[in-house]
Parts: sequence; structure tokens; C-alpha cells
Amino acid sequence: MTDIQVGRPEDFDEIGQLLGTAFHETPDPEVHEIERGVFEPDRSLLVRDEGRIVAHAAAFTRELAVPGASVPAAHVTMVSVAPTHRRRGLLTALMRRQLREIRDAGREPVAVLWASEGRIYPRFGYGSAAQRLTLEADLTELRLPAPTPDEGRLRLARPDRCRTDLARLYERLRAERPGWSARDDRWWHYVLSDVAARREGATERRVLLHDAPDGVDGYALYRTKEHWERSGPRGQVLVEEVVAATPQAYRAIWRLLFSLDLTRRLSYHRAAVDEPLLRLVDEPRALSGQLVDGLWVRVVDVPAALAARRYATAVDTVVEVTDELLPENSGRWHLVGDGSGARCAATDRPAELACDVRALGELYLGGTGLTALAAAGRVRELRPGALAAAGPAFGWHRAPVPMEIF
Repeated sequence: MTDIQVGRPEDFDEIGQLLGTAFHETPDPEVHEIERGVFEPDRSLLVRDEGRIVAHAAAFTRELAVPGASVPAAHVTMVSVAPTHRRRGLLTALMRRQLREIRDAGREPVAVLWASEGRIYPRFGYGSAAQRLTLEADLTELRLPAPTPDEGRLRLARPDRCRTDLARLYERLRAERPGWSARDDRWWHYVLSDVAARREGATERRVLLHDAPDGVDGYALYRTKEHWERSGPRGQVLVEEVVAATPQAYRAIWRLLFSLDLTRRLSYHRAAVDEPLLRLVDEPRALSGQLVDGLWVRVVDVPAALAARRYATAVDTVVEVTDELLPENSGRWHLVGDGSGARCAATDRPAELACDVRALGELYLGGTGLTALAAAGRVRELRPGALAAAGPAFGWHRAPVPMEIF
């Protein structure tokens, strides 16, 4: 029963049933068809018992923005085990096989995923790399700065009529925001699909555009949800994405979202740790921000991954890495890099820092401090001063943030 097979296109319906059971959802036919459009059968791994699929894991082929670059990254997804087959090692077998295939293919130096539970994936070398803020704002207690003359025009548009503008702006800004995944036509169709089963009583998706003299320089994807009490309206604004190239566009978009008639609450569950909104409102406490995990990164090829990203300051250090699942990663690696490029190769030089591969995943997007990991005992300083010298290099001028759940 632990024989792992590669998926086929015709397996997708049964995989959907397994996922529905594992995540306590009733599969919706329309949602199912949209998800079929991004399914990659050749990256699907499954286990059968008496012909029935009882465990599954897959990956999407996409690029991920990292500090100063964009790298191919296996976007791991659709991981589930039937409740009747838990505690039999099936998840472990799938994760090990998947990581081995990613490594052997040599295309993707890292893998990335969302974790349904934080305790699951660290044992496979994944580290929490991009945290996010969930905001539950009380709009009656919040104010934004008044409009300025240099702000452009806001307008509402249908998603299917402005996709080109959205894609152009998103891709332009993606290079500056670690954690954003590339979106081709298939993924824009997936992101903008608006199935009634996903609305949970809210309206259809709305697109708010900010026009500048040179074209669209900001947008928001959002919904609203009506609610009434004896005292009057208490509608809710459900924000999905806010993308803005300028402070003017950012302020104008949020000012409108904060002032929609008949609404009193706003939710935004994928805000950045360095979200400018925290510095704009007159009472940040009324945003009720809560820090939660987002993207988890697994470094699959240590030298390729470390050479692919850029570094905030010059770094020249030797790191000793341990990796129980991919022993090729274990050893001492000499990293030299800065904001213009990097190189990393095996070395016999004495190590200055030591960590496991999970810690490298946490560091990779620039959102976790090297000294914070050292304080937790996750990184060891083998040469005095090595932490202070290398620590700033692994950061970045923008905090990583996950833009979408895949």
C-alpha cells in the first residue's frame, strides 16, 4: 500500500473527493473545475489501497519572489491522507518522495507551501519564512489622512475587463516583494474566478482601480457583506488584495475601503508585517492585528538556493548545514554575496555558523532574523562575531508576505 504512483488527469475527481474529506468540505463542481485548470498530473503523487486513493501530495510549477530575485519554486499543495489511513507513514513517504524528485530534477532550489497545522512540516525541513497579519478593523474608530491633490482617480471595474492591467501591475511590483508567486494566464483565471460557493454570503468580487497619468498604479480586490442590527447597518468589507505602486494610490484605495456606505467592519487576512496601513491610521489598535504564519520554505538545493537570492549587505561566511532527508545538502558551504549577486560552494574551510536546513528555510525570504534564530538555539555561532557580521545580510528592505493561498 505504500507504493507511490504518479497521478493522471483522470485521477483529479477522486483526489478532489479525498481533499474534501480531509478538509471537511463538500466539493463544489464549479470550484472543482477551476482547480482542474491548474492541476499538474505529472507532479501529483498518490497512494492507493484496493484501488482507492488514500493519500496524495502535489506541486505547482511557479516562480517565487525572493530578496532581489525570482526563483523557480515547487509550490506544494493538495496534501491529504484519508482519515482511515492516518498514522501509517503515508504522509512521510509522500513528502520524502516529493523532495527527492524536486532535488533530482534540478530545476527548483526551494519548495514552498501553506501549512494547515504548524507542527506538520518542520519535520520535513520546512521553516516558517513569511508571516502575515490578519486585520479585523473597527471602521468606526479609524481615520486616514485627508486626500492630497496628487492622488489619482478611483474607479470600479469588472475583473474580466481589467485583468491585463492587474497582471501588468502585479508583475511589475512582484520583484520587490518576497513571497509573491508568479501568475500566468491560468493563475490569473484561478485568482479572479468568482464562484458563488466561495463567497460565504458576501457579494461578488469587486475590483477597485487607481488611475495615475501613466495608467493603473494600484488596485484592490474585495467583497462586502451586509449585516443589520437594531441600531442600524454593520456591514463588513472583506479585502483580498491591495497592490499599489505609490503611496498616493495606497492611501486613496484604503480611504475608499474604509468609507464604504453601510459598513462598519473590515477584514484583511494577508497583510504584510510591515503593512503601511499600520502607520497611516489614527488608531492602530483598532486594526486588531494578529501575527500568524503564512509561507513555509524548504531549501532543496543549498548552494543553488543561497546563490539565487541577493543580500542586503555584503556577506562572506561559511555555514555548516545538516539535512537528514537530503544528505547532499549536509556539509560546509562558503557563501559570498551582496545586493548584486552571490555564489555558494562546498568548502573545507572551518565553519563560522551552523544550522539545520529548516533554519535556512526560515531565513530565506528575509523575514526572520539570524540572531533571533540563534537566540532560540536554532543557529550556532562557531566564530565570535559571525552572527553580527552575517545577520544584516540575510534581511531585506521589504518584509516577505504571502499574497495568495495555493
